[in-house]
Amino acid sequence: MITIDELKVQLDNKSRLLGVDMGTKRIGISICDENRKIATPLETIVFTSIKNLNSRFKEIIIENNIKGIVFGLPLNMDGSEGPSAQSVKDKIKHICNDLKTPAVLWDERLSTVGSFKLSSQLDINVSKRVKNIDQNSATFILQGVLDYLDK
Repeated sequence: MITIDELKVQLDNKSRLLGVDMGTKRIGISICDENRKIATPLETIVFTSIKNLNSRFKEIIIENNIKGIVFGLPLNMDGSEGPSAQSVKDKIKHICNDLKTPAVLWDERLSTVGSFKLSSQLDINVSKRVKNIDQNSATFILQGVLDYLDK
């Protein structure tokens, strides 16, 4: 695991990132363009095991020439880490041990709420919003990182 500023230094001009919203049952995945301007939803993975998840991550990384992964960290509203943050960190540690791609943690507070509200403003029906909430949350997380990196 590295810091966001360390990732910024490591990135080439043309490199893509993945955004990940680590749920207990579903993992939302987003991806950005090679200019790192816009994050878009990619898919939702149903969690069965770290081994299967890593296998899918490896496929996505190779297929899309991914140079970094941004994992959302579910902090409490006061910024402290609770049980869900520790659970996510434990999973990420196992994932990162197997992958050779730089990874960072990013505060994901309000990402689910934000993505749900954004999709409602786009007039997307409720059942579709709920179905895509994980990958939309990952997109919200990744877009925050892209905006930070663009400063």
